[in-house]
Order: sequence, then C-alpha cells, then structure tokens
Amino acid sequence: MRTSVHRSIENTRHAYRRLDALPVPVYLCPTLQYTSASRNTPTRPTASTRKRSSALKQPFQRYSAIAPLENAEGESSLVHTKDGLPFSCPGCGALTQSIDPSAAGFYSKSINSSRAPAHEKNKHHANKKTHQVYESALANVGEDVLEQLGLDASSAKVTIEQDSPLRTPVCDRCHHLLHHNKGVPIDHPTMQSIRDTISESPHDHNQVYHVLDAADFPMSLIPNLHDRLSLTPQRSQNRRSKTEKYYHGRKAGLSFVITRSDLLAPKKEQVDRLMNYLVEVLRDALGSSGKDIRLGNVSCVSSKRGWWTRELKRNIRERGGGGWMVGKVNVGKSNLFECVFPKGGTNRNKIVGPQSVEHQIERTQHNDNNRFRAGSLLPPAQPETAYPVLPIISSLPGTTASPIRLPFGNGKGELIDLPGLARGNLASYISEKNQDGLVMHNRVDPKQHVIKPEQSLLLLGGLIRITPVAPKKAPDSMNNIIIIAHTFVPLPQHLTSTWKAREFQARSDSEKDPGYIHNPNFPSILKPGAGKTIRPAGRFQLKWDVTRQHTGPLTSNKRSAKIRPDLFPFKIFSTDILIEGCGWVELTAQVSKKRLQEFDQASTEGGSAEAWYPEVEVLSPTGQFIGTRKPMNAWLFAGKKKKKAKTLEKGRPRPSMKGTKKREASRKRTD
Repeated sequence: MRTSVHRSIENTRHAYRRLDALPVPVYLCPTLQYTSASRNTPTRPTASTRKRSSALKQPFQRYSAIAPLENAEGESSLVHTKDGLPFSCPGCGALTQSIDPSAAGFYSKSINSSRAPAHEKNKHHANKKTHQVYESALANVGEDVLEQLGLDASSAKVTIEQDSPLRTPVCDRCHHLLHHNKGVPIDHPTMQSIRDTISESPHDHNQVYHVLDAADFPMSLIPNLHDRLSLTPQRSQNRRSKTEKYYHGRKAGLSFVITRSDLLAPKKEQVDRLMNYLVEVLRDALGSSGKDIRLGNVSCVSSKRGWWTRELKRNIRERGGGGWMVGKVNVGKSNLFECVFPKGGTNRNKIVGPQSVEHQIERTQHNDNNRFRAGSLLPPAQPETAYPVLPIISSLPGTTASPIRLPFGNGKGELIDLPGLARGNLASYISEKNQDGLVMHNRVDPKQHVIKPEQSLLLLGGLIRITPVAPKKAPDSMNNIIIIAHTFVPLPQHLTSTWKAREFQARSDSEKDPGYIHNPNFPSILKPGAGKTIRPAGRFQLKWDVTRQHTGPLTSNKRSAKIRPDLFPFKIFSTDILIEGCGWVELTAQVSKKRLQEFDQASTEGGSAEAWYPEVEVLSPTGQFIGTRKPMNAWLFAGKKKKKAKTLEKGRPRPSMKGTKKREASRKRTD
C-alpha cells in the first residue's frame, strides 16, 4: 500500500508535467529535478535494480523518491541541500522533503530560520560580548599595572575563536516529538527490507546487535535471525570452532544485547547474578538452533543507569566496521545508540571545526562508494564529527523512519540505527491519555495479590485477566489451590470475583446502559469496543519447581540445617506470564505432597502418567500479546525494603553503673 508521501510525490510529478514552463524553485520540491532528469535521460535497468525490485515495494521506497541536489560541478551533495538543510533528518533518518507536512523529514521555514540555530547563536553572541568586555578592560589598564601582574600587553589579548558549525536542525516531526510529545508512527519495515539494507554495507566486517527488551524478555526476540539476514553461523560448543570467519565474502557476526536491565533489579550486582538465567531462557527461546551454540555474545546493559555500556562502547570502537542495531520497535535501540556510540576519543584536530566539516563533505562527495543511488535502501552517511546529533528518543513506536549512519574513529567504522520491526501494540486498545503509562519507564515495585478460587486479577486497567482454573482430570481436592501473583506491570490492578471481572471486560461502553458497572477505585481506561475483542490467550501451567528458592534460609543458609527441599511436606510451583511490551507477572502456588500423591494414584489407575500442575487462564485482546517463561523470582530482591521503626534504629541507652557497688556496700553497712 502506497503511503501519503508516495501519493504526494506522484501528484507533484503529474503537475510538473502539465506545467513544464512553470519556474518552481528546486529547494521547495527536490523531486522536480529528479523528475526532469529522469525524463530527459533514459535509463536502463541494471542487474542490481532488478534484484531489488521486490525490496523497493517496501516502505523504504521513499529513498528513490527524493534525489540529491547537484552543485556547480555537477556532483551530488550528500550532506546539505542548496538551502542549507541536511540531506536527511539526523533525528529520525528520513530524507528531507517539503511536500507532505504530516510525513517524516518535512522542514518548514521556521525550523531553518529561527528554531534550531537559536540556542547556538545566543551562545556565540554571549561569548563574543564577554570577550569585548575583557578587551575594553585591557585597553583602560596601563602598562605599569600589567608589568606588576607579570603580563605583556600583546600576550594578554584574547582572540575570539572561529565560530563552530551550527547544530544540524531536525525535521518538524522530530521537533514535535521532543517538545510536544506528539507524532504519527511510520510504516514498519519488513525483514526483507532489513536484509537488503545490510547487504548494501560498504564494510567487509559487520556486526549485528540484536537488541532485546528486558521488560518482556524474550518476547522481543526475532527467531532465526542469523539465517534470515545471511549472517555468519554462530560459534558452536566445539572447542575447534572458529571465532570469526568469512561467510558469503564478508564477516557478519551477531550479538545479543538485553537493554533496560534496570527493570529487573535495583542493583547492578543483582542483575549480574541473573546472567546465567537470562542465557538459559534465551537458549530455550532460540529452539533447536540454540542447543549447540555457545551464546558467549550476550550482554545485559542499562542505558539509564550506565550498566555495562562502557564495555560495549569500547567493543564497538575496537571492532570498527559496520555496527547495525536491529530489533523490534520500542526496545530501546535509539537510547542504546546514544550511550554506546563512540563520541570523541579520536584525533579531534581532524574532525572538529568548520574546516574539517568542509573536508568531510568534499571527501564524501568524491567517494564513489558513498554516492546516493536512486533506489538504494541505504542512505549516505553523515559527516564525521566528535559529537554528532544523535537519534531522538521517544516512546512512540516507529520513531526512526530510515537508517541513521554515524561514522567514528576517522573512518574506522560507523554505527547504524535501523527502524524497528513490527511488534504487538496493546496501546491501540487503551485511551490516548493513558497510552504513555503503558510503557514501564522505571522499575516497578511488585504488588502481591492472593488469588483465591473463583477470583480473577485484572491488569492494565482491565485489558488482561488472569483466572485460576481446575486442571483437566484433576480430583475435586485440587480445585481450591491458592495462587500468589507478583505484578511487574504499570497501570492500576484490581482483584475481584471472576463473574465481576467477566462483566467488567464485557460490559457496555456507554454509562447510560443499565448493565454498566462503575468502580471508582478501578476506572476503565479501555477504548470503546475494546472489551468485545477479549479472547482466551491459553491455559498456562505452573510447572517449574521453585521450592529451594522460596524456602530461603532453610535450604541455603550456612548456619541453618540446610534442609533438603524434598524433605518438605509441600512443593512450590511457579511460572512467569509475559505481557508484550509491558512487563510480566510472577505466579506461585504451594501444593501439599499428599494431594500430589492422590493425583498420581488417580492417574495411574486411569492409565495415564501425566504430571499435575496448577493452571491459570489468561484473556487478552484478540487472544494475543501473552507469553510464558521460566520464573525469574525477581520479587525476592526487587521489592521495597521495610523501614525500621525509629525506636528500633536507636535503642534505649544503657544506664550508668558508676558508684553502684559503693552505694550497695553503704546500704548494707547502715542496715
């Protein structure tokens, strides 16, 4: 389906064909020059364009719509257009256009004249005024005073440094996202578009960083990514396997980066202890392809707290070549890009200052490898500077519109931020004023809910419902299991009876309806008609035994008896219910061994050897956005610390014993 940008471009081309003699400025519509050039110069399709014919049908087709402007020498300008605007927006990566104001990459006159450069101009004028005051003070001071201070009149004068280049402005869409939190998401690319984009890399050494979200890990995993992107097969557990090797004429490795790890635990040391668990869960999520690989390329970072970002930045700097950020939307790619991009740390004399920027522009224009080609999926790289304009960070899904290429290390390598792939969007079922609260920006202190039989737990304002159910072929004594839930999700939660929860989700959206249920403590935030889309997402078993972890010091403390878990008269089962893009819920249930033995006897008599586990039923919009994993047990260390009472923090002081024996002896003598 063609986007509004494509329709606007087609209408502009038809208008230009009808009014060929109309003098339209090129800077107002860059596509007109491309239309006239293509109309006068016939082109023949090459093998590369025929190969990408299927890829050009993707949303990245906008690259072929806007052609680069030509300078006086006939060479294409890849960095700035004739009117001083950048060739592409540094915030979202969209190519500069002046056709559709609602699309990405649109620049208005207010952006170019006053909005972006105002801060830089005011800063320069303030510095210039300070130097003028200093020079006027030196002019009024005599030479004898300067000699007493040990200064020379010629050496005391300060020359104003050359103006630094102004900060590159961003498009209108990025400006509204940064300052007004308003914007429209773009069309998400397909895996074929991402593959074709990486295949156009000018580097022989490439590294793909698969960014995963810790909030719903591992639901943001792209299955079988190394095969779908034609990357080098991952290193096996064989001790003779090579660390790096060429594959299809290049080196293209894969690394897994788990972002927003500060949502898992409050301290870095606690997250480090979870690394073995995270690798094990990732191996299970990879399926059969993850059984025989080493998975030594997994890192868990936090851009907000700065956990392990320095090590990843050093790895990117030393590796060089092309580094590609691949992942789904709203997993933290742009935020991670800002933290791990190797800013500075190079020979600044070669890349800082206006002369070096002009040199970079000339070098980019004369580089045949970086020339912009019509139909190319990979845009040109930005000029290398020590501290470039980085991609903007926003909770809007689909903020990055096109690949953003930032070189570093004097041409040693570059880091590319790619647009995110499509992901489940629960926000479309919630009212607009509550959509921002659906994303877990900070660590959530878990709330404990005791779900008894015939009760249900409503999450995310009534969008998700968790209900304990009786397992199949289970005796009646198994139906009264109590389940404890620890919720790591934002937005309000409510525990109520099952029939009330069912009516709450299926009720009418109009308050005038007689069946409307109003709960002031738990108001509904669903959109009209969202309750009709609630479907069962499945029945999930609490099949992992966590008795050792939940019994605490009875099994792990050195000073205790170290009781074995199999000696307890009960077992504790658990599982994690994942909500895509929002968080997770830890469910635990304690079952006596006597009940388990009764069920085993009943199953043996019935001729089946199935194991019994507590079960819950989860309902969600269209029966999607729900997953499960091995329990993390994060509530053991992620909750709030209990505050000690003031009377216990500082006890009553011990009374003085001075003179007590003397008073006792004198009392005995008097007696």
